[in-house]
Amino acid sequence: MTLSLLTVAHWCVFIACGLPYLAAWIAKAGAFRPSDNAQPRDWAARQAGWRARANAAQANSFEGLPFFIGAVLIAHQLGAAQLWIDRLAIAYVLLRVAYLALYIKGIPALRSAVWAAAFVVNIAILFLAK
Repeated sequence: MTLSLLTVAHWCVFIACGLPYLAAWIAKAGAFRPSDNAQPRDWAARQAGWRARANAAQANSFEGLPFFIGAVLIAHQLGAAQLWIDRLAIAYVLLRVAYLALYIKGIPALRSAVWAAAFVVNIAILFLAK
């Protein structure tokens, strides 16, 4: 594939796919030892506070990816206006970055509102085509 064929929305999919790994890295930074890799889920289960929230944000980020990826691909396939696909994809990524920060900081009400906004953006992408 030629990189010049990728749209902004494609790059947003790529970035969104990296967000769960960012959350995992944040959860593990400075606390995950090589010996923990033998049973990483046990390590995660023992975490509390912001580390546990970062790990939960990782899981939620993976859960949200299929809808976003599907919405972008369907919008492209159906010939939606590229400018709007790109704008909404950027909005989704920015909302998900904010979501991660709010989740890790432990601000649940605002986190849920941002999650809902990102969900609505996915719906908007899906229904862009006329």
